[in-house]
Amino acid sequence: MTTKPAAAAARATVYGYPRQGQSRELKKAIEGYWKGRVTAAALGATATEVRRTNWRQLADAGIGEVPTGDFSYYDHVLDTTVMVGAIPARHREAVTADPLAGYFAMARGTQDAAPLEMTKWFDTNYHYLVPELGPDTVFSGNSAKQVAELQEALALGLTARPVLVGPVTYLLLAKPAPGVPADFDPLTLLDRLLPVYAEVLTDLRAAGAEWVQLDEPALVQDRTPAELNAAARAYRDLGALTDRPKLLVASYFDRLGDALPVLAKAPVDGLALDFTESAAANLDALAAIGGLAGKRLVAGVVNGRNIWVNDLEKSLATLGTLLGLADRVDVSASCSLLHVPLDASAERDIEPQIRRWLAFARQKTTEIVTLARGLTRGPDAIAAELSANRADLASRAGSPITSDPAVRARGAAVTDTDARRSQSYPERAAAQRSHLGLPLLPTTTIGSFPQTGELRTARADLRAGRIDTAGYEERIRAEIQEVIAFQEKAGLDVLVHGEAERNDMVQYFAEQLTGYLATQHGWVQSYGTRYVRPPILAGDISRPEPMTVRWTTYAQSLTPRPVKGMLTGPVTMLAWSFVRDDQPLADTARQVALALRDEVNDLEAAGTSVIQVDEPALRETLPLRAADHGAYLAWATEAFRLTTSGVRPDTQVHTHMCYAEFGDIVRAIDGLDADVISLEAARSHMQVARELAAYGYPREAGPGVYDIHSPRVPGADEAAELLRLGLRAIPAERLWVNPDCGLKTRGWPEVRTSLENLVAAARTVRAEL
Repeated sequence: MTTKPAAAAARATVYGYPRQGQSRELKKAIEGYWKGRVTAAALGATATEVRRTNWRQLADAGIGEVPTGDFSYYDHVLDTTVMVGAIPARHREAVTADPLAGYFAMARGTQDAAPLEMTKWFDTNYHYLVPELGPDTVFSGNSAKQVAELQEALALGLTARPVLVGPVTYLLLAKPAPGVPADFDPLTLLDRLLPVYAEVLTDLRAAGAEWVQLDEPALVQDRTPAELNAAARAYRDLGALTDRPKLLVASYFDRLGDALPVLAKAPVDGLALDFTESAAANLDALAAIGGLAGKRLVAGVVNGRNIWVNDLEKSLATLGTLLGLADRVDVSASCSLLHVPLDASAERDIEPQIRRWLAFARQKTTEIVTLARGLTRGPDAIAAELSANRADLASRAGSPITSDPAVRARGAAVTDTDARRSQSYPERAAAQRSHLGLPLLPTTTIGSFPQTGELRTARADLRAGRIDTAGYEERIRAEIQEVIAFQEKAGLDVLVHGEAERNDMVQYFAEQLTGYLATQHGWVQSYGTRYVRPPILAGDISRPEPMTVRWTTYAQSLTPRPVKGMLTGPVTMLAWSFVRDDQPLADTARQVALALRDEVNDLEAAGTSVIQVDEPALRETLPLRAADHGAYLAWATEAFRLTTSGVRPDTQVHTHMCYAEFGDIVRAIDGLDADVISLEAARSHMQVARELAAYGYPREAGPGVYDIHSPRVPGADEAAELLRLGLRAIPAERLWVNPDCGLKTRGWPEVRTSLENLVAAARTVRAEL
C-alpha cells in the first residue's frame, strides 16, 4: 500500500468526549446537588476539573484540536435550548430565579411543572430533551456556557474548537409545544433562529475561536427538498457573516446523500463526514461531486460507536483516497466519543489478549493520532503500529470465542414455523382471558422496582467477599417478599418480582450467556446521570442454564395473582451491547433469540402464565434511511417472534417499549404478534395511543400514565385523565394501566404513592365504564 504525503500535516481531532469523569465524578456531584448535599459552586468545580482532565488527556495523546461545548450537565440539546432562549413557559420563572435549578427542572420536572419530553438521539441509546417550539417562540442568544468553556481550554494553551448543535438539526429535532397545533413545523422558525446563531458565532470569534463546529446529523436522514433548501439557506446566511470563525459542518451516523452537494456548495470552510462502514457511500458521493475544493475535510474513519480496534491499514487507505478530494484532510472518529466508555486499559478482569481487541475513547484517540501521523508522513512512520494492529485483528478473527459450531448449526436450522404462534391472536386472547381472569383495565408495572442503596451494597459486598452467596440470596428473597406484598396491598392485578437481583436489564443476561464479555468500568451515558455498562458481544451466543426461572417462581409462590416473567428481547440485547462487527446483525439476533426462547419455554414449564420480553430498542435501532428499514424490521421482528412463539396459546406474551418515536414502526409492532404491549406515553400525552388507533392496532396495549423519569408524583386525577385520553383511542377491553417504564431509578416513597394513585385512577375510570 502506498499513500502520498499530505500537502499539510494532518491534524488529529475528535467531536466530543465522555463527560462523566474517570470515576463518574460528574454523576455523583450532580446527584449530590439534587439532594442538597453538594453546592452549586462545588458542582461547578467538579465539572471544571472533569473538562480540564479530558482536554489534557486528549492533548497528551496528540489530539491537535480539542472540542469545547460538548460537555453537559444533562444533555447537549437541552444546552442548545438554553443557548437560543427557547425556555418553555412553565419553566421560565424557575430558570430566571436560578438558572442551574431551572435547567434541571426542564430535564427532570418538578411537582408543578412537567419536564421536556425525552427521546432517543437518532439510532443510539443516548436520550435528548426535545425542544418545544411554536409560532410565538422568541429566540434570544445566550453564549455564556460556550464562551466560558472555550476560554477554559484556551487558557490551558490548547487549540480548541467549540461544538454546537446546528440550527437545522435543532429545529428538526423539535416538536410543537403543548397547546400548539400538531401540524406546526418548527423549521418555519429558521429565519428567526439564524440571527441568534450569528450572535453566538460572533461571541465565540471574539473569545478566540478560529473554528466552530456545527453538528447537523439530521441531514443524514431522508430529507425533503424544502428541508434541504432550509439547510442551504442556513449556511448561506451563516457563511456570509463578516466577523465569524471558520465553520465546520459535521454529520455522522450515516451517509449524507442529497445533503452532501448542498453543504459542499455552501460558503462554509469545512465538512466533517463519516467514512465508517455504515457511511461508506460518502466516499463515492464526495468523489462524484468533485470533492471539496478549497475546504477542510475532517474524515471520521475511526468508528466512534463501537469498541473494536480499528483496521488501521483500511482506514489509512481511505484517508489516502480522500487526500485528492479536499484542500486538507484531518482525522477524527466518526462521531462524538460520548457513545463509548472511557478507557479499556482499566478492564483488568478481561484477559489481556482479548483486551487488545478493544478500543474505548482513550484508545480511539491513539488510533486517530496514529492515522494522522501515517497520513502525514507515510505508512513507514507507523510501521510498528500497523504490525501490532494486524496481529490484534488476526487474534480476534481466529479465536474460538468467536465461533461455536453448535450455535451456528441451530441457527441455520430455523424455519418460518418456528417464528409463528400456534393460534391467531383472537383465539389466544380468549384463552388468556379465561385463564388469567383479569378485570377491565388491568393494572401492572413494567418490571423493575427501586434499586435501593442496600441492594447495590449487597452486590458490592458479594463481589468483594464480605458476604457469601447464601447471605446475598437471603437479601434478594427479602426484597422480593417486600415487592410482592406491596403490590398486593396496592391492588395491582399482574405483579412482578421487582428484579432485585439484576444489575442491568442487558448486563444481567449477558453475564449468563456465552459469547458476551462484561466490563467493570465501561460506563456510557444513557441520559442525564443515568450511566450503563453495555456488555460486549464478542462471540456466538447460547444459554448454558436457566437465568430467571428461580426468582420468578419464588415470587409466584408468594401470591395467587399472576407474576410476570421478565426478559430482555433480542434486539435490545444487541442495541444495548457493543455488538460484534464481524457478522451480519441478523445472524447475531437469531442466536440471541434462540437462547431466549429456551428461557421463555422454561418459564412457562415452571408455571409462569405471563411473560414479558422487553424491546425498547426496536425503534432506536431503526436505520436512519427509509431504504434500509425493510431489511432491518424483517430480521428484528422475526427475532422477537422466534423468542416468544414456542409457548401455549393461553400464555400471555407482553412486550415493552419506551422513549422513542413509535409512529414510525407501528406496522412492525403489529408484526411482533405480542398479546400486550406497554409503551411510554405520559410525557407525550398519549400520542402513541392515537398512533396505534390510526393504524388499527388489534391487540392489547398499555400506554403509560406515570412518567418514571421525573421525580414528580402524578396524582390519581392526573393519571385518570390520561387513561380517559387513552380510551379515546383504545377500547376498554384492550387497555392496560401501567407506568411508562421500569421503576429501578426511582425511590420507594414516590413509587408507593405513584402506584397507589395509578391503581386508584384505574378503579375510578373502571367505575365510570
